[in-house]
Amino acid sequence: MSYFVTGATGFIGRHLVQELLDHRDGPVFVLCRESSLPRMEALIRAWDTDRVVPVVGDLGAERLGVDEAWVGEHEGEVDHFFHLAAIYDMTADDATNEQLNVGGTRHALELAEALRVGCFHQVSSVAAAGEFHGVFDETMFDEGQHLPSPYHRTKHESEKIVRTEATVPWRVYRPAIVVGHSETGAMDKVDGPYYFFPLMKLMRDTLPGWLPLVGLDLGDTNVVPVDYVAKAMDHLAHLPDRDGEAFHLVNPEPQPVVDMVNAFCAAAGAPTFATPVDRQATRGVVGLLPRALRPSTIVNTVLRTAPAQAALDLTVGRLGIPAEVLSHTAFTATFDSRRTEQALAGSGVSVPHLDGYARTLWSFWEENLDEASGRDPRNREALQGKYVVITGASSGIGQVTALKVAQCGGVPVLVARGQDKLEATKAAIEARGGTAYVFPCDLSDLDAIDTLTKELTETLPSVDFVVNNAGRSIRRSLKLSHDRFHDFERTMQLNYFGAIRLVIGLLPAMREQRRGHVVNVSSIGVQTNPPRFSAYVASKAALDSWSNVVASELVGDGITFTGIHMPLVRTPMIAPTKIYDKFPTISPAQAADLVIKAMVERPHEINTLLGNAGAIAHTVAPKLAFRVLNMAYHVFPDSAAAKGEVNPGARESEQIMLARVFKGIHW
Repeated sequence: MSYFVTGATGFIGRHLVQELLDHRDGPVFVLCRESSLPRMEALIRAWDTDRVVPVVGDLGAERLGVDEAWVGEHEGEVDHFFHLAAIYDMTADDATNEQLNVGGTRHALELAEALRVGCFHQVSSVAAAGEFHGVFDETMFDEGQHLPSPYHRTKHESEKIVRTEATVPWRVYRPAIVVGHSETGAMDKVDGPYYFFPLMKLMRDTLPGWLPLVGLDLGDTNVVPVDYVAKAMDHLAHLPDRDGEAFHLVNPEPQPVVDMVNAFCAAAGAPTFATPVDRQATRGVVGLLPRALRPSTIVNTVLRTAPAQAALDLTVGRLGIPAEVLSHTAFTATFDSRRTEQALAGSGVSVPHLDGYARTLWSFWEENLDEASGRDPRNREALQGKYVVITGASSGIGQVTALKVAQCGGVPVLVARGQDKLEATKAAIEARGGTAYVFPCDLSDLDAIDTLTKELTETLPSVDFVVNNAGRSIRRSLKLSHDRFHDFERTMQLNYFGAIRLVIGLLPAMREQRRGHVVNVSSIGVQTNPPRFSAYVASKAALDSWSNVVASELVGDGITFTGIHMPLVRTPMIAPTKIYDKFPTISPAQAADLVIKAMVERPHEINTLLGNAGAIAHTVAPKLAFRVLNMAYHVFPDSAAAKGEVNPGARESEQIMLARVFKGIHW
């Protein structure tokens, strides 16, 4: 088979093309404006294929502006024409929606008919249902529903063009609100529920997580991950005898808006909302009311009035939440998808539960789409044009720090063992208009570090910051370490010797430029001395002590140090210790924010309240402190990774209690 895809560089389009490449044979022709050819060529390199063939054209031209000779050459050869190019934005104006959604569909259909394609696949939206009240099934289309915005109207009109004007077979797909990939979290822009993420982040950073909040019942919404949409379209498009049908790519169970919000609040570590009235308990009573008198209907009706929209613009609009988005988060219709579910039966394609991937979506947004760091003028002033050497930059804290440095106008210099991951991070930075350098190096090899520092000083115009983030953590009790002295040697080699070798190698350049700041990512364990971390904590303590001593020697040269006693962070480094899965942790993005703060403010130390309390306890009441730590030693066993076996009879309730009381300590 052969395929033609419009909107292949778009979010859904990229995932659909990947599905076609993974599961189908034949060429995939993709519409591409001439100015976008470099971007398309980069995508083709990422797909690592010669089956994707760009076809130059324009959504705004008749027959998409595709060369007539090309059309004549491929007439009758294209089996499936997928039309995804459109605007998916509730805030776009009427003219933009009209041009791209209505005009683009008409031009795509003209080309499909000229090519005599086997089937034209129109990607519509549940927005075509407008403000229909009640169950909207897949056989329904023009039911006299009110279309409240240019987006709703043009989605309805573009689907109508296909239904009434097409002379080739067609199928229609109506996705609900599409969010990121359920496994990777990948998303290309802030849209839909993502508009609310900055507010959730603010709540997390300013309110205690246990604080109960009261919310409104705003009705039901419907979100689906992009991987489900792409997989479902691929499967449905290839089923026989389904032409002329529409498919609802939605969650079969309507999702209360407050439940969706709470799923993301929980993922963020923010307080969650409770509605004053239990919806389940009152469902029968509310169901007896006319729909216009139901609480959620009244609330949404009020939100869509002009005065309410103006008020929203002046309030939540200043937090980056468009009034149009807030007033259309809930759906007045319930979307029946039984025909789609039957068609997908046996394919393995289904909608995952939001609770299972909300944290994945949140983490991707926080690490890749949150632009708060770059908008802070203090950050930009401190980092604009500065060269920041970051070790351990291929994942976790180091990778997110690099993205934030680039966002602030700095130039991250990426150092780690894995070149492929570093190159991927560099590509992500460059795709957003930034600059980055890659220097692969094994930081446990002291000779390799000497070579690295020579290359850095010869290549970079300056070395303004060094972030010692690379590290190795070992959680193993002393009784299991008697024959594993190499654990202590390996940990010291990377965490201490590697870090100071790097700094010593870069000192001549920093002395010459009369400035430089070193950030050491240390550990809360240095202050609290948790059991089973003797190798790890000792190596971090050594780095702390070395930095404290040499700081007095170098301050006259303009070279300063910050040590961050970092609490437990949710990174791949802690993954082998499975009990951490249920512990309160901070995210890599929160940790990276502390690193940015260290570079901008340059304090001597950044500590947590609990870390400081632990340090005071060891000074004022050392015997009591060691008693508490001994209790934790018995409550938290050695991990399966440390013992080489599964832990029997773990005292999980006691572990979770201690972990919550002493939040951030790695037990």
